[in-house]
Amino acid sequence: MDNLPVVVVGAGPVGLAAAAHLHERGLAFTVLEAGGDAGAAVREWSHVRVFSPWRYNLDAAARRLLDQAGWVAPDPDALPTGGELAADYLQPLADLPQLKPHLRYGARVTAVSRAGLDRLRTAGRDRTPFLLRLADGEELLARAVVDASGTWGTPNVLGASGLPARGEAEVAAHLEHALPDVLGADRDRFAGRHTLVVGAGHSAANTLLLLADLAAAAPGTTVTWAIRSTNPARSYGGGDADALPARGALGRRLRAHVDAGRIRLLTGSSVYALTPADGRVAVVVRSTDGAERSVVVDRIVAATGFRPDHSIAAELRLDLDPVLGATRALAPLIDPNEHSCGTVPPHGVDELAHPEAGYYAVGAKSYGRAPTFLMATGYEQVRSVVAALAGDWDAARDVRLELPATGVCSSDAAVDADCCGSGPAGRGLATGVPGGLPAAPVGRVGLDVVPAEGSAGGCCAS
Repeated sequence: MDNLPVVVVGAGPVGLAAAAHLHERGLAFTVLEAGGDAGAAVREWSHVRVFSPWRYNLDAAARRLLDQAGWVAPDPDALPTGGELAADYLQPLADLPQLKPHLRYGARVTAVSRAGLDRLRTAGRDRTPFLLRLADGEELLARAVVDASGTWGTPNVLGASGLPARGEAEVAAHLEHALPDVLGADRDRFAGRHTLVVGAGHSAANTLLLLADLAAAAPGTTVTWAIRSTNPARSYGGGDADALPARGALGRRLRAHVDAGRIRLLTGSSVYALTPADGRVAVVVRSTDGAERSVVVDRIVAATGFRPDHSIAAELRLDLDPVLGATRALAPLIDPNEHSCGTVPPHGVDELAHPEAGYYAVGAKSYGRAPTFLMATGYEQVRSVVAALAGDWDAARDVRLELPATGVCSSDAAVDADCCGSGPAGRGLATGVPGGLPAAPVGRVGLDVVPAEGSAGGCCAS
C-alpha cells in the first residue's frame, strides 16, 4: 500500500491544492482530471468576476511552490474572473515540474472500489488498495483517494420537490444552467428575449445583473426572477456591512434593478410545470398558498445550486448524512436549515472521514447539497487530510481558517439559498475545541449571532 500513489480526482482549485500538499509531504500522487485543462469547470464560468480578492483564493502550499518558481503573484486585493483564476493561477500551478508529470487530463473516473472486494467484504479491507476505473476501461490502484471532483456537472433541477418540474425534460432546449455568458458567447440566446432566472443566490444575482445590462443595450430584452422565499432580503445580502465590498455591492445593484422595475420579481414562487408554446415556454409557478400563475418566456436559467454525485463510490462504505449528502460528522456544522453565514467552523480530516478508511471527498463535493462552501475552506480540508495521510495527526487536527466577515447573519436559512458562508477567524469546531472532535458529541451550534446593525437577514458567497 505504501508504494502506491494517493489518487486525487479533479484538477480544480482544491484538487491542485491537494497535489501541492502531497508534494510537500513527499507522498506519491496522481491527479486525474476529466477535462482537458486544469480548472476545466472554472473555465466554464470564466466571464464571471468573483467577489473574494486573490488573497482568499490561493492555497498556501500552492503559493509556496509557485513563489519558488518565480511566479508573479496578482494583486492580493484584486478580484479575479474565473478565466483569470484558471489562466493566472491554476494553469501555472499545474505546469510546475513538481506537479505536471503527475497530472492526467481526459481521465474521467467512473468507479472507485477496493481491488477484489465489494462493499460487503470486510476481511483485509484496510490493507487492500483502492481500484479506480476510468471511462476508457483503464484501472489504477491507489493507497488513498481524495475526491475533489466537485458538483459542477450535477446541477439541481428546477422543481421545488427535488424532482424535475413537470415537462422539464421536454423544454431542455430552452434551459440554461448557472452562469451563462450573457454578454459574451451566449449573447444571441438572450438579446431581445424574455428570460426567467430561478434561484436566490449569487449565481442568480450575477446572471440577473448581466441580463439587466443586456436589456439596456438590446431592445426587447426582458427579465423575470423567481425565488421561493417570500422576502428577497437574503438575496440582497449585507450591503455596506459585508467585509467583501464587491459582495455587498452585488445585492445593492440587484435591489436597485428590482425597485426600478427593470427586473420583475416573483416571490414565494416555485416552478411547477413547463410547456412548449410556439417556440417559447409557458412556465407555471406555484406560490406558497398554492395559487398558480403562468409566465411565457424564451429562456430559463436554472441557478438552483448543485448536488453531489456519489455514484462512483457506490462500492465504498460511505457514512452520508441523509439530508445533505455530506459526511454525517460534517453535516450538523454546515446544514443551511440550522446555520447562518457566520457559523460554519473550520473542519478537517475527522469530519471528512468515512468508514472506508483512506477515502475522502473534499471541496464542494464534501458539502453535499449545502451551499455554504468556500474555496478557502477546501484548502484547509486538503491540508488536514494530507497531513493525516502523512501520519502527522497533530497537524491534521489543528484546523484553522481565517475568512472575511459577511456582515449578514440570520437563523432563517433557506434550503434553496445558493450561498457560501464565511465567518470570523476560527480554530477547531464552533464549540471552541482546539482541533479535532471532542470526546462528547457536538450539539447544534447556537444561532445567537447578532447581525450588524441595520442589516437584513441573508447569506453570502465567494
